[in-house]
Amino acid sequence: MQSAVKMLAVAAAMTVAASASAQSAGQWTVKAGLNVITPKVESGDLSAPALPHTKAAVGTDTEPVLIITYSLTDHIVMELPLGLPYEHNLYGAGAIEGTGMLGSSKVLPVTGLVQYRFLSPTATLRPYVGVGATYAVFTKTTGSAQLTALLDVGGPPATFKLDNKLGATLQAGVAVALNEKWFMDLSVTKTYLKTKATFSTGQTQDLKFDPLAVSFGVGYKF
Repeated sequence: MQSAVKMLAVAAAMTVAASASAQSAGQWTVKAGLNVITPKVESGDLSAPALPHTKAAVGTDTEPVLIITYSLTDHIVMELPLGLPYEHNLYGAGAIEGTGMLGSSKVLPVTGLVQYRFLSPTATLRPYVGVGATYAVFTKTTGSAQLTALLDVGGPPATFKLDNKLGATLQAGVAVALNEKWFMDLSVTKTYLKTKATFSTGQTQDLKFDPLAVSFGVGYKF
């Protein structure tokens, strides 16, 4: 994150006097880069029978991302991120913190955003804010030996599934023109997302993911 900010600052200093093509109405852009998703989890307790205050934590993942935008006006922009599913590991927390990885899940966040871009379309540095929605699709959930031992099923390995959910997404970012066609972009998005885990033993657990995502990439204007 700090390296990305430094790179943007250097680019801005180098291109203040440069001419930048307008990010104006009717223009398409494509940006390729990396997106880091860090869930900010608030976990409910695992339903009985279970040790009181049995909670869960979720790990971070980084994946490549391709982001397409279209300018409706000089300031209103539609954004569509495209990418691979993210793989998040689930860990024990609360009363079972330190038990290790309990399982993993693939997550595909389908997101659409509408942005407002500040300053003139020809400005070298253009901050923006965005709002939209994310539909999280959870697939390939896998339980571990630790999960089976925790639930003490005494039979087949324990499994679980997560409900697909829709959440609101907020965004803030900045685009820096490098020349007439190329630019760099840094954005931060916050999604408010709740889901429920259902285990093969019949137990359930409410999870508030609320992931924070940081995306950095290089783009091209058409």
